[in-house]
Amino acid sequence: MPATASHNEPLDAVIIGAGLTGLYQLWSLRKLGMRVRVIDAASGVGGTWYWNCYPGARTDSPSNIYQYWFSEELLDEWNWSERYCGHAESERYFNHVADRFDLRKDISFNTRVDAAHWDEATGCWNLRTDQGETVSAQFLITALGPLSAPVVPPFQGHDSFKGRLVHTARWPREGIDLKGQRVGVIGTGATGIQVIQTIAPEVAHLTVFQRTANYAVPMTNPRYDDADRAAIRARYPQTREAIWTTFVGFDEPGETRPYLSLPPEERRATLERLWSDGSLKIWVAGFMEIFFDPVVSEEVSDFVREKIRARIHDPRVADKLVPRDHGFGTRRVPLETGYFEVFNRDNVDLISLHESKIECITPNGIRTSAGEIPLDVIILATGFDAGTGGLTAIDIRGRGGVSLREEWKKEVRTTMGLQIHGYPNLFTTSAPYAPASAFCNAPTCLQHQVQWITDCISHLREHDRHTIEPLAQTEQRWLDHHDELANLTLVAKTKSWYTGGNIEGKHNRLLGYIGGLPAYREACEKVKQQGYEGFELA
Repeated sequence: MPATASHNEPLDAVIIGAGLTGLYQLWSLRKLGMRVRVIDAASGVGGTWYWNCYPGARTDSPSNIYQYWFSEELLDEWNWSERYCGHAESERYFNHVADRFDLRKDISFNTRVDAAHWDEATGCWNLRTDQGETVSAQFLITALGPLSAPVVPPFQGHDSFKGRLVHTARWPREGIDLKGQRVGVIGTGATGIQVIQTIAPEVAHLTVFQRTANYAVPMTNPRYDDADRAAIRARYPQTREAIWTTFVGFDEPGETRPYLSLPPEERRATLERLWSDGSLKIWVAGFMEIFFDPVVSEEVSDFVREKIRARIHDPRVADKLVPRDHGFGTRRVPLETGYFEVFNRDNVDLISLHESKIECITPNGIRTSAGEIPLDVIILATGFDAGTGGLTAIDIRGRGGVSLREEWKKEVRTTMGLQIHGYPNLFTTSAPYAPASAFCNAPTCLQHQVQWITDCISHLREHDRHTIEPLAQTEQRWLDHHDELANLTLVAKTKSWYTGGNIEGKHNRLLGYIGGLPAYREACEKVKQQGYEGFELA
């Protein structure tokens, strides 16, 4: 870390994370004339798109909405190559942004924040890094992303394995040569699906260990030429407007006709149209009743099950791959390219962990209750401690030295996912109880949060205030509102990372605000218009 940031006068702000959120937050606070430092454990920018370099890593939000909107020049000069860009292109984009706006000079790479303690005497956050430096700042902003703390299952025998064992979120930058290898993949969520469909043709043998069968929608991913890009740019004003007004921050309005009001043939025709788009429209811009109405959920789920089953040759394998324990859309729905056809290959086996439990990892592979499977490479696509794991990995202490980690063991609490009572001048992004933590196109919601934080800090500076913190009753009102909406949904009743159900002992509560982006933005705007009523400014 540069000497100017250690043991000297406090900075105005420290941002943890140099991904999509952190870069924009740095740019925004610079515009206020603030002295800002970004700290990131990676050696480069990009956040998710630095770490997620596993085979097949790709966005499932269209590239024309998976981008920044703060610069017309940036919109004009960047050329997307395809509808859904892969890891390498996403990483190039964020590197271009960092260079285009000269952001690197204020970023400390290869540095992890171990602790952040609020100092009541100075009204600053004191940070300690793994490099032994200390940094002080008036404001602390976490830009860690909702999926930044990988989960490694506690299987016995990890260290005994003679082959290569790797988590997808920590894939080596130099890659792994899987050709001719016997590979096991544990996990069939969004990441597991991308890995499996990508490596199946090149490995000698692939064994997939599945705990939960998942729905997935086939991706249509055309390449763009200059004419396509010109047409996309011409629509940017309409696109920018649309993303702020749709439920999850995409550019497609949802279906407004009640599902059960339509005759059966029109329901089917609408579902076929949404499905054939090759996008997430059938999930995020389809019939919203799938989230609330068990009858509609089951009908739409049956439609998707039928689509999946038609692609799998062996009925016994299809029985394992077709979800029956939850409705379509109540868990994360990924896009896929030939995923289900993978299981028609002679070199691919599917093991249901409900039938054959993993007992341990051995020197030569994985032992299940049905026997040992020899492997050369084990890939853990086992997900994340979503929403909370990135924050609780840091020793964050607020007023009176109260530990956020210990508090969140009892109950996870935030105010709109932006601040936490008892932690003055701490701003959080993609934290629990905001759409950005689960139910939103990430760039849309995260850019909104950055704008709110920037406006809030600007308000403090203009009114000669040093600190801001939500009142306890303000936080409770937001949690009550969040829970009231969440408990109306089937999503809250489905075990998944959305509810913390993938982590043993984690407090069970829907992590993402499910009232929709427009309602969330309205609530945030109301706070600003009322002069941050419900927050203590000092």
